[in-house]
Amino acid sequence: MAAQLGVNVDHVATIRQSRRTPYPDPVQAAMLAELAGADQITIHLREDHRHIQPRDLQILRQTVQTHLNLEMAATQEMVKIAYEAKPDVCTLVPERREELTTEGGLDVAGNRDSVRKIVKTLKDADIVASLFIDPDVDQVRAAHRLEADVVEIHTGRYSDARLAADRRRELSRIIDAAKAAAKLGLRVAAGHGLNYQNILPVVAIAEIEEFNIGHAIVGYAIMVGMERAVREMKDLIARKAR
Repeated sequence: MAAQLGVNVDHVATIRQSRRTPYPDPVQAAMLAELAGADQITIHLREDHRHIQPRDLQILRQTVQTHLNLEMAATQEMVKIAYEAKPDVCTLVPERREELTTEGGLDVAGNRDSVRKIVKTLKDADIVASLFIDPDVDQVRAAHRLEADVVEIHTGRYSDARLAADRRRELSRIIDAAKAAAKLGLRVAAGHGLNYQNILPVVAIAEIEEFNIGHAIVGYAIMVGMERAVREMKDLIARKAR
C-alpha cells in the first residue's frame, strides 16, 4: 500500500503575504492539490502569522475534503485556536520567530509535562495528536509515553546533507526511529526538505505511512502547475507499493 501525501500550502501564502494581495490563495491551491490526489492538506499557523492567516484556517476547515493537518507551536494560545477550529490532525512543532523554517524536532523528552497536557487536550477534542520529532529513538519513546497518535520524523538533516556518507548516516537514523515508532504502535509520518530528487530512499522505509511536503511541491508548481506537481510526487511515493 502506498504511503499518503500531505501537501503543505504554506508557501502559497508566503507569496501572497509578500505583497499583501488576495492572491495566490492557499485555499485554491489546496483544492487543486486534492483534485490531483493529495491525501491531506497541511498548514502551519505560526504565532507571527507570517504566511497562513487565521482566516485561511477557518476557510480550509470548511473546504478541505480529505484531512486537514494543522502544524502549530506547543502553546496554550495555539491549542485554543485548534480546539475551536477542529482540524483532523494537529502536529506540534518547535517554533522560533527568527527562523526561516522549522529548524528541528520538538524536544518531547525535555518537555514532557507541558506536551502531555496538550496531547490530552487535543485527543479529548477528537483531534489526532502528532509530534514532529528528530529521528531519535529517545524522542520516539517519549512520544509514546505521552500517548501521541503519530510521530512525524524530521528529515531536514537528511535532506540537507551534501556528502553521501552524511546522507547514509541520517537515513539510518530515520530508519531506526521509524522502526522504533512502529514497534510501539505509533503511526509514522515524515517531512521537511524532501523533494523529487531525494525522497525515494525515504519512501523505501516500510514503516513510514505519510509524507508531508510543501516547499518542493509549491516551487515546482510555479513552473508546471499544482496538479502536475502533486501527481508527480504521488507517483514517486507510490513506488513504495510496487
